[in-house]
Amino acid sequence: MLRMETAQTPAPKGGNTPRLVLAALMALAVAAFFGLGLDKYLTLTALKTSLEELRVLVAEQPLRSAAAYFVFYVTVIALGLPGATILTLGGGAVFGFARGLVLASFASTLGASLSCLAARYVLRDWVQARLGSRLARVNEGIEREGAFYLFTMRMIPALPFFVINPLMGLTSMPVRTFAWVSQLGMLPATAVFVYAGGRLAQVQTPAGVFTPGILAALTFMGLLPLLARRLIAWLRARRQN
Repeated sequence: MLRMETAQTPAPKGGNTPRLVLAALMALAVAAFFGLGLDKYLTLTALKTSLEELRVLVAEQPLRSAAAYFVFYVTVIALGLPGATILTLGGGAVFGFARGLVLASFASTLGASLSCLAARYVLRDWVQARLGSRLARVNEGIEREGAFYLFTMRMIPALPFFVINPLMGLTSMPVRTFAWVSQLGMLPATAVFVYAGGRLAQVQTPAGVFTPGILAALTFMGLLPLLARRLIAWLRARRQN
């Protein structure tokens, strides 16, 4: 059973110049994103309006379009920018379910891992000041449940991923563990959004993708590993008695 220490990772040693440069570049990227109005293109209305043009572009240049989509998705997630939901819907709408799911799943995992690394090594003080109050509870959960705790967080759509990613950067969880657990935990919700993207005309709002039934199913799937682990612990305790 996977266990992890809950102590925070020590702040990186060495000069602060590289960290300051990276932080400045990230800030410039965020400023450029909003300054160029790119956020206006990551809306459901904009996606529906440009859908046919995007499909033609993908048909003419499939590899280049997939690469551009992947890089842009990773960048949005890594910088904590708004638009991940629209990008996932768009992946299903223009690439189809299979390709859209592969692209969105791996792009979201890579972006989340980069966000975690940035919080750990570049923006640690900034993240600590804003999310540090939640750290003790997260560390307790990791100590108690191990990687299952992160898996459960990923499986519950109501928990904002842009908070989970940097917050986990303040813990001692190895990034490789963070990556594969996130990949598995985010996969069901990603699949739902990619599938909904293929039926974009029926989606009126991003939140409308999650019907009560889908939310209940995803929540149950997220709680299932914890319930199973506690059941095993209870059975072991009974045998010892």
